[in-house]
Amino acid sequence: MIQIVNAGSARIEKFNARPAFPEEAEKAAAEVLAAIRKDGDTAVRAYVAKFEGYEGKRLRLEVEVEELEKSIDPKLVKAVKDAHKRVLKFSKAALKKPWTMKTPRGGSAGEFYSPMDRVGVYIPGGTAPLASTSVMTVTLAKAAGVKEIVACTPAGKTGEVNPVLLYALKLAGATEIYRVGGIQAIGMMAFGTKSCKKVQKIAGPGNAFVTAAKRQVYGYVAIDQVAGPSEIAVLTDGSVDVRWIAADLLSQAEHGSGWEKSLCVCTSQKLAEAIRTEVLKQTETLSRKALVQRVIDRDGILIVVAKSVAEGLEVVNRFAPEHFEIMTKDALKVMKGVRSAGAVFAGPWTPESAGDFVAGPSHVLPTGGAANMFNGLTPDDFRRRHSFVAFTEKDLRETKPTIEAFAAVEGLDGHGRAATIRFE
Repeated sequence: MIQIVNAGSARIEKFNARPAFPEEAEKAAAEVLAAIRKDGDTAVRAYVAKFEGYEGKRLRLEVEVEELEKSIDPKLVKAVKDAHKRVLKFSKAALKKPWTMKTPRGGSAGEFYSPMDRVGVYIPGGTAPLASTSVMTVTLAKAAGVKEIVACTPAGKTGEVNPVLLYALKLAGATEIYRVGGIQAIGMMAFGTKSCKKVQKIAGPGNAFVTAAKRQVYGYVAIDQVAGPSEIAVLTDGSVDVRWIAADLLSQAEHGSGWEKSLCVCTSQKLAEAIRTEVLKQTETLSRKALVQRVIDRDGILIVVAKSVAEGLEVVNRFAPEHFEIMTKDALKVMKGVRSAGAVFAGPWTPESAGDFVAGPSHVLPTGGAANMFNGLTPDDFRRRHSFVAFTEKDLRETKPTIEAFAAVEGLDGHGRAATIRFE
């Protein structure tokens, strides 16, 4: 059922509540991770066999790009190259630049960056082989200058990974690829095994079990963010074709978990009813109709009627969506009021799918309301930031009284002496 409610409805708060860590996933993650820490590859292989159905002896999967390219439809090769080119260009432009400022007495201070040495990325491959995620993760790490990029993706019972996904990984710069999915992939990368050395950071989306595992290994490694089922919010004032709005709402509902969320906020009851009719109509035409129907049955699609675009924007800000489409007049002007959204798509010619596949920014984004506190993946997530200070004698002399004062009040006389002794 697709409900239509007004902007003041209590139903909205219920819709907004989406826990990131189901108890079942937390418990399973703890069990599998503990086994991998203890038994390494033996545990990884056992869980690959149990959860993925593949019982191959080798975890490492090495594939030559040249061989892959010959076996892939040229149109797909062109598409992957196009997406990679655009994402790489955006990533290089997005990298923060080192900077320096002068201190009052002739010294300097600032920040500079260094790439991580070894990172891991997770590429989902359960209900759909996400070749695009290969581009949207590995490319960023490569742009950041990371030398060793480990990629893990499930292969299922056959042990074979989708060739387009593999080609995308290799083109983007993955240096190691493992046919390991789920919690076991996160554990292998986080703790290290004989087959796979430990990484410094893990990035990439995944299901609730992958998300729970990432949270539990935080501290052993860094992680990018917590990300669960996909979601989208669309704000429209009736200036964009309702068929387009419906198609965009359905684009995230087809991912497969059944817990996806699609929120539409519009400015009239008549428009809301037209959008609902069109969503139901288009659902019948989709190849993944059954998966979309699960979302509908779980009240995962909600249409809200607001009195104005401004009121509608506040409804979306409270939802804090992974993806936010502004399908209104003056979309770029409306965008200035966005406070909580993983990625924003402004104007009628910017469907969310452009961001998923080719536009430039990574599609690895916070979900479950986490856009209130997390950002989407950037190339700087694969770098370390270093601050530096280079005082002159005059700088230290000028600040010595302040150093000594803080040292005294905090009872850290050694701190104070480190400055005082230089002038004795």
